[in-house]
Amino acid sequence: MADLTPTPASPGVHVSKPSPYRPATASYACGCGKTRQAQGDDQARELVAAWTDHRSACSGRKESA
Repeated sequence: MADLTPTPASPGVHVSKPSPYRPATASYACGCGKTRQAQGDDQARELVAAWTDHRSACSGRKESA
């Protein structure tokens, strides 16, 4: 299987929870360059909420200086 980790070149969000007894892990990357990672079920939920908020406010493109 291909690596599903998001990057600025391939933006998105990825959440993994391999079993009910292990903590979730999550990461996101946006085309603007912002990235974030989290470990733990609550932190993964917060990351998904942050990704949703970010995507609604971001153009997905890097700012030009």
